[in-house]
Amino acid sequence: MSRYFTEDHEWIEVENQTATVGITDYAQEQLGDIVFVEVPEAGREFARGDEAAVVESVKAASDVYAPVSGVVTEANEALGDDPALVNSDPEGEGWFFKLSLTHPDQLEGLMDETKYKDFVSKL
Repeated sequence: MSRYFTEDHEWIEVENQTATVGITDYAQEQLGDIVFVEVPEAGREFARGDEAAVVESVKAASDVYAPVSGVVTEANEALGDDPALVNSDPEGEGWFFKLSLTHPDQLEGLMDETKYKDFVSKL
């Protein structure tokens, strides 16, 4: 399993041709208390950079972008009942959706954990 990060603070964990997507711990800290999450339905297809989900906090609403192109295979329905999962476990149980990768080569443009930590330290 490999984990990648974007400059928009999404994380993506890839196993075989399936990727799990969520927002980073840094992103959830910046947003504050999450009060609503809208996740995409299974079967939706996204190109890299498309708006794929919405996260709303007491401070602001933000879009979550598809870090790579793919077709949604599963949405985290638990976030509908408990959006605070994003605050309590953003890089675990607070995942947003799973994608079947259509262009795995796009992973090459993403950051690994070391590069992401360096990126965040300069913000």
